[in-house]
Formats: sequence, structure tokens, C-alpha cells
Amino acid sequence: MSLRVLLLNWRDLNHPEAGGAEKYLVTVAEGLAARGHGVTFRTAAYPGALPDETIAGVRYVRRGGHYSIYPIAVLGRSQTQHDVVVDVQNGVPYLSPLVTSTPVVNLVHHVHREQWPLVFGPRTARLGWWLESSVAPAAYRRSNYVAVSHSTRRELVQLGVDPERITLIHNGTDAVADEGLERSHSPRVIVLGRLVPQKRVEIALDTVASLRHRIPGIHLDVVGSGWWEPTLRAHASRLGIDELVTFHGHVSEAEKHRLLARAWVHAMPSLKEGWGLVVVEAGVHGTPTVAFREAGGPADSIRHEETGLLVNGASSSGAHSFADTVARVLTQHDERRAMSDRVRTWVSRFHWDDCVQSWEDLLLRQVRR
Repeated sequence: MSLRVLLLNWRDLNHPEAGGAEKYLVTVAEGLAARGHGVTFRTAAYPGALPDETIAGVRYVRRGGHYSIYPIAVLGRSQTQHDVVVDVQNGVPYLSPLVTSTPVVNLVHHVHREQWPLVFGPRTARLGWWLESSVAPAAYRRSNYVAVSHSTRRELVQLGVDPERITLIHNGTDAVADEGLERSHSPRVIVLGRLVPQKRVEIALDTVASLRHRIPGIHLDVVGSGWWEPTLRAHASRLGIDELVTFHGHVSEAEKHRLLARAWVHAMPSLKEGWGLVVVEAGVHGTPTVAFREAGGPADSIRHEETGLLVNGASSSGAHSFADTVARVLTQHDERRAMSDRVRTWVSRFHWDDCVQSWEDLLLRQVRR
């Protein structure tokens, strides 16, 4: 049975602010298209992007901007031309069930309770959280959800979503370790992701500053781009560690994996993650991750003390603990090598083909009902 699938997401993978959530959805979209389904991806426009384009069998329709994409996508009533709609709720819901009788699946990477006040002012933060925590559960009360981690599933249940309506579909990876890539001879830490406040790259910078005398030769690779980059560069300068940090900006897939393979440890000081795709990507190369337990998804993608380390607390004391934990990985060589072997084995179970298969099964069930 061939389906006509509509995906609603505020960004596609080529958007300047795209991240792991876009990698997830585009991989699913292309996987469904390769299986013979008709897939339309409605998303926001951005400089240099074509308004209409087909890539790898997926039809992209780009209209509106950062916020106007929501009413444009929903009020266009394109849902009636499809068999099933997938809303991606990145904090702000599309609320498709209010305007269509077509089956709707709500994809949630993580709940944004902690992020609203960090990124927006008090009034906007309250409005955003009200939309996410009160309006969305009511609007999608008859819809099925997809969560990418057990942590996200628990958060949705706390918001009143029926557990039986939530399907868990993890991220996968298509990366393959290149035996020709060598680990750096000197201790290198890597941070990879969008450069925005909620990723808290400042904690990684503070970590390097606090360890520079304790661990000679330490260096931080910051991989990714975003509007917060000037603030991070200024923070590095204030700490006096400009020479110990390289801001790589947006890099190719090949360069990304070269840097992940070169690093001794992947630092993820993010406030919140749905799963943490880069945890798996780093693990392919035997690079363990240090993250905060309270971030949610990393508590699922990392097996504490086996494939990486989880730090408790998100306050200033937590930041000090983060630095100490990174130091542990960098200085305990036997432990790091053991983690490296175990993380390779752990991440080998996550495949994009399995992710796409789970999505296809779910969407077919929705339509048949």
C-alpha cells in the first residue's frame, strides 16, 4: 500500500539552523520515499532555498518564515490531499487535528519546559509553555505520538498524553568507522551541534579553561554554526583560551566524522536533548560522551559508566562536576579505552533502516484504522 505522507517541520536539513531533529526527519522522509510512498515536506523558506524542490524522492515546499510557517502550512489545507500527516512539535505545535480529519501523528523530540525561559522573555516563555503543555495535549488528544527516547515519552505522559498512544522510535546512524582515522595524540574535546544558548557550549569552554594547567595540550573543537557564535567567541576570549579553541563552523559529513574520530571525548553540556544523535555518531568512532543526566535523552543514549558518563545537576556546581568528569575521561586512559570499545558495540544496534521501518509500520496502521 502506497501512502501520501505530509511532513510538517519548521526546517529542512539544508536550513542554516538545522540540527539532529532535521537529520532524523529527512532520513525518515527519504526512507519512506525509497519504499514507494509519496512524501511532501512542508517547511520554512530561507535565503538561497528553492520554494519547490524534489530531493531523493521527497517533494519540498518551502513557504513562510521562522514563525509564519505554522499558519501557512496548516491553513493551506494541504492535509486533505494526503493520507496521513506528521506534525513535528518543536515546542510550538502545528495543531493540524483542528483543521483536518486526516490521521495526524505528532513527533516530539523533547519537551521544552526548561528552554522557553532561556531563549525568550518571561511573557513569550509563558505563552510557549502554555501552547506546549496545555493546548497541544488537548488538540492531539485523539492522535498518536512518536517519541525518540524513553525520557521524552515520560515527559509526554506527565503532560497528560495516554501512554498507549506513544510509539518509541529511536534515532539511527548510517556512519561507519574508518580505520584510517587516527585519534589525536594530544587530548581533544569536541562539541558538535547548533550554536544556540540551550546547547550551553559555554560550559565546554569553561571546562577547557579550568583544565588547561591540569591537562597540558588540551584543545576544544567547536563544530557547528548558529547565531550564538559571536557570544561564544567573546566568552572564549574573556577566558583567555582563544588558542585552545577552534571554531570550525558548519563542516561536511566527512570532516565531522574525522573530528569525532580524532577526539578523546565528546562533550554535550546541552540543557535538553531528545536523544542526542551525535552521541551515537561519536560512538561509532569509539568516542565516549559526557552529558548532563537532566538533559533527558542522553540518559537513554548513554549507558552511564559503560559507554560514557552522566553528570548530575545543571547549576554552577553541575558545571564544575562536568569539568571534573571530562578530566576523568581524559586522564584515565585504561577506563577511556574500555569505554571506547563498549560504546562501539552499544551504538551498533541503532540503524536508520529500523527507524524507517518502524515509521512505515506506524503510518500504515494509522491509515488502515
